[in-house]
Amino acid sequence: MMALYSSENCLDCHRVRFVLAEKGINVEIIHVEQDRAATADLAELNPYGETPTLVDRDMVLYGTWVVADYLDERYPHPPLMPVDPVSRSRLRLAMYRMYRDWIDAGRIIEHSSGEKKIAAARKQLKDSLVAADDLFGLTPFLLNDELSLVDCALTPLLWRLPAYDIDLTTRSAPNVNRYMDRMFKRNSFQRSLTEVERLLRESE
Repeated sequence: MMALYSSENCLDCHRVRFVLAEKGINVEIIHVEQDRAATADLAELNPYGETPTLVDRDMVLYGTWVVADYLDERYPHPPLMPVDPVSRSRLRLAMYRMYRDWIDAGRIIEHSSGEKKIAAARKQLKDSLVAADDLFGLTPFLLNDELSLVDCALTPLLWRLPAYDIDLTTRSAPNVNRYMDRMFKRNSFQRSLTEVERLLRESE
């Protein structure tokens, strides 16, 4: 069986778990926090000792981009990227910008110890999402008519906004809020959540 070494509250791991759930792939998910032996195994499998790490028979893959792309190509139904190269490249560019502008800010909020740096990242992330609100209203999913790897990468970040102390009101970002509501209710997204991640929105 395919195995994913994952962390219970991790943006990158959550992204991969969302892809797995969307495609209905049978996989053993090993949360390293719950298994000391898994941490030792991970150190042997991955030179960086990091999650997510995917083991598929004799193949070991790490790096979130690598793992997500592999799963989409290895299990092509449902496809999570367009077939034609122009549309695929357009979404990949959108994902690159999303990482630079949004996900990197989320990582700073989660991992930085500098209060000023965290406050700046929080403001930058909130302002940038509000400024991009119109993009969320153009198509059913972000910049695409079907769910894509872009949505699988972005939705875990949006789920964490309350934990980041970011409140996107319906008035300031109506399209983002409608998008979040649709994505959070998606069955595959609900199945991708760990118990630790569910607690991030426990009060809602």
